[in-house]
Amino acid sequence: MKPRFSTLMILSALSLAPTPLWAGDDSAPALYAQHCASCHGAERLGGMGPALLPGNLSRLRRPQAVEVIAQGRAATQMPAFGEQLSEKQLHSLVELIYTPPAVTPRWGLEEIRASHQIPNPPGSLPDKPVFETADLLNLFIVVELGDHHATLLDGNTFEPIHRFATRPNLHGGPKFSPDGRFVYFASRDGWITKYDLYNLKPVAEIRAGINTRNLAVSDDGRFVMVANYLPHTLVALSGEDLTPLKVIPVADEHGESSRVSAVYAAPPRGSFIAALKDIKEVWEIPYGENAEPVYTGIVHDWRPESGEIPPVDPGPFPVRRIKLEDYLDDFFFDPEYQHLIGASRDGGKGQVVNLIVGRPIADIDLPGMPHLGSGITWDYQGRSVLATPNLKEGAVSVVDMDSWEVIERIDTLGPGFFMRSHEQSPYAWVDVFFGPEKDALHVIDKKTLEIVETLRPAPDKTAAHVEFTRDGRYALVSVWDPQGALVIYDAHTLEELKRLPMNKPSGKYNIHNKITLSRGTSH
Repeated sequence: MKPRFSTLMILSALSLAPTPLWAGDDSAPALYAQHCASCHGAERLGGMGPALLPGNLSRLRRPQAVEVIAQGRAATQMPAFGEQLSEKQLHSLVELIYTPPAVTPRWGLEEIRASHQIPNPPGSLPDKPVFETADLLNLFIVVELGDHHATLLDGNTFEPIHRFATRPNLHGGPKFSPDGRFVYFASRDGWITKYDLYNLKPVAEIRAGINTRNLAVSDDGRFVMVANYLPHTLVALSGEDLTPLKVIPVADEHGESSRVSAVYAAPPRGSFIAALKDIKEVWEIPYGENAEPVYTGIVHDWRPESGEIPPVDPGPFPVRRIKLEDYLDDFFFDPEYQHLIGASRDGGKGQVVNLIVGRPIADIDLPGMPHLGSGITWDYQGRSVLATPNLKEGAVSVVDMDSWEVIERIDTLGPGFFMRSHEQSPYAWVDVFFGPEKDALHVIDKKTLEIVETLRPAPDKTAAHVEFTRDGRYALVSVWDPQGALVIYDAHTLEELKRLPMNKPSGKYNIHNKITLSRGTSH
């Protein structure tokens, strides 16, 4: 599957180049092209990194931006340039990224429709897989960021079935259709791809945004919802062929717009949940046929016999606004999908939002900037607990999900990014992705909350993102390097069984664990 249009072709057609304010070889545009464009896009519209435009920087003040460029940013791939750039150069770059482009970026329904391609229409491909496997749900998709490929891996034999090209700069978390036949990818520059795993061919593609955060698939497979950083929109697509259904502008009641931090499906609720990066709100967007109406104003009495006609969002995809006390940069659900647990990058605490009553009900003391999007749950001493790595501190926080209190802090060798487990495994695995000993992986006993083993799959190379086979017997680990590997461990004895060379493998996703909402994997 090869990209059909380059990002630069599309962006050049949009004429988005900023007005040049500086001149000379040491100009801000020249510095940007040399140091920033490869991650943030030639026109500042985002790539692996976010878009760098005034509308996307509302929560980052200029002095903070200077600091980020000079020192890098914790828990991201943003490097430090303080030793390469002078103070004057740092400030000129900041002035550049806070300068609006000559033409406001636009990517609305018309542009989305024009990008739509269906190389293999639904129903045109056979319903039988073109390969042999013992279990179609025990397959993995492994995203290899190093050369923009994905590998379909057999979780029974640990042999690759097929390796295919993807759009550049994929978001690490693809989603699957309910039957596991199709996988949906989102690239950072907005391309959404539906791929048929039975026939190893793309079904449809569409560009839903300029700078995209992630996507979610409804539990019935009918809808795909795309979260965008730029423009500030949520985009609803048909799950069948990615036909665009609705563009939802993201703004508060006063017209203040926002990037979307993330969107996930909440299957028991029949809805999508979206956290907003620049507005203190969470949105719930029902997609079910029999969803209750979403009231947009104060409702005194919604009974028909009352005679009151409350204001209702008629849909499709009506928006229920839940007001918060702070921003949310990532979030997590409890197993029943009654509560959302979220955190702000700068807030220093977690928020617990009751989705039934539609308001925050508790705060969690999580000062280490938790990566709640990577949180997992399990039963501990008769109660459910949530465990999350912290992006700024070398610790795992364990939270009682009844009292919402931190009951244990497990010290680690450094700040972590991913934490994973499985219902059938006695252990939880966590990396120290951002620490000085990033080649280490901790294995935590879920009964004692103690580290029982520290593994080092490849000395001096980053170890990250564990995922389990369908039955929980084996754990797969990424060596996150261009000369990296996928390492398979016995999940009980912790013995290495096999390793497959791969080009910077990022996430790996077991179909069964994802579509059954395993408590040990990501949403």
